[in-house]
Amino acid sequence: MWSTPDAIRAAVREVMPSVRADLESLVRIPSVSADPARVDDVRRSAEATAELFRAEGFDDVQILSAGGGAPAVVARRPGPEGAPTVLLYAHHDVQPVGDPADWDSDPFEPTERGGRLYGRGAADDKAGIAAHLAAVRAHGADLPVGVTVLVEGEEEVGSPTLGAFLEAHQDLLGADVIVIADSGNWDIGEPALTTSLRGLVDCFVEVRTLDHGVHSGMWGGVVPDALMALVRLLATLHDDEGNVAVAGLLSAPAADVDYPLERVRAESGVAEGVELIGSGSVVERLWTKPAVTVIGLDATRTVDASNTLAPSAKAKISVRLAPGDSSEQAMARVREHLEKHVAWGAQVTVTPGEYGEPTLIDATGPAYDAARAAFREAWDGVEPVDMGVGGSIPFIAAFVEAFPAAAVLVTGVEDPDTRAHGANEGLHLAEFERVCLAEALLLHHLAAPATSRP
Repeated sequence: MWSTPDAIRAAVREVMPSVRADLESLVRIPSVSADPARVDDVRRSAEATAELFRAEGFDDVQILSAGGGAPAVVARRPGPEGAPTVLLYAHHDVQPVGDPADWDSDPFEPTERGGRLYGRGAADDKAGIAAHLAAVRAHGADLPVGVTVLVEGEEEVGSPTLGAFLEAHQDLLGADVIVIADSGNWDIGEPALTTSLRGLVDCFVEVRTLDHGVHSGMWGGVVPDALMALVRLLATLHDDEGNVAVAGLLSAPAADVDYPLERVRAESGVAEGVELIGSGSVVERLWTKPAVTVIGLDATRTVDASNTLAPSAKAKISVRLAPGDSSEQAMARVREHLEKHVAWGAQVTVTPGEYGEPTLIDATGPAYDAARAAFREAWDGVEPVDMGVGGSIPFIAAFVEAFPAAAVLVTGVEDPDTRAHGANEGLHLAEFERVCLAEALLLHHLAAPATSRP
């Protein structure tokens, strides 16, 4: 006999205190996958996650890895005969803290202020684990579908072994529907399905003009210094409006969603008087056009500066790719641009780094109908937005490739002020409860006949 949405709502409300307590316990574990000194903490985080799902009646719970990767948790619990199987994804590793002085409270001691729970991983993505836990806990012994939980341990370092993991454990992970809880909603009170994400490539570009540093008074004006040549080269990556000027990078149309400029300025924290860059609609610039950013620079520090022409200088460049582009062709176009536009015959070396494919999801069909129905109920009639994300989650493409017959739903707990990856990362607690309710309702709708949906 099917549960009712009202009964599920009441059940979610009842389990939220225990779910929050479990989330806070996870946040206290500093599972920073990028820090070799935190290897034991990442393992401890996996073990704590595994224990949470064992306590919910998952008899088949394993901590697994592939190719020397970080520990991931796989937990499986069968549903009623004939019910679909749903794979619930999240990750238990977190970003480094950065400068602790930038935080208003201890990043690994969850702290509530103004309706938000602050802490590293409180949103990204230990709240994703907690949302899955809440949905399962709310259904109790009457779980309406088969559920497989996959909680990865290396997402914050680019999921380097996830492809190998999916291949090695495909028999454990097969599902009809995959719910990836690592994105966000359009705004507080406005749910969303993420249907497109940009891809990513990055590279190092080094410019050399001398085999050693020389006196700037003796040789300046004749011999170019490497930093000056590098700055000129980096400036060619954009036109005067701030559009990417690398020939061959693709763009795509974006959804017809209004994103007011004043909201962009408020949410991004752009300084007063600074103009926004690029042309086209805001959502095109954020979701479906390429973006190039200089994210690091190796040159003489100002404190160490002397009157010397720098022989070499290096920058790290990050490129976001529009859905429909590919990382290999984009990297080739970036290399061509850098080698073509370097000034004064300076030597240029381009070293590719990370690759990640963009994703475009056709969000149509019964699973997406079930998700939208669940969102409308959880947000009291508000219609969900199909939104893009300017960031990259390359592993989604890996799931799409590994399980082509599954419907992939990209959801999440974040909102425009979550500050994931930054100081004072915070989870909006009221919105988090709606996320948990929506997922519990989704499991119900995926099992129930379509005629039972509102």
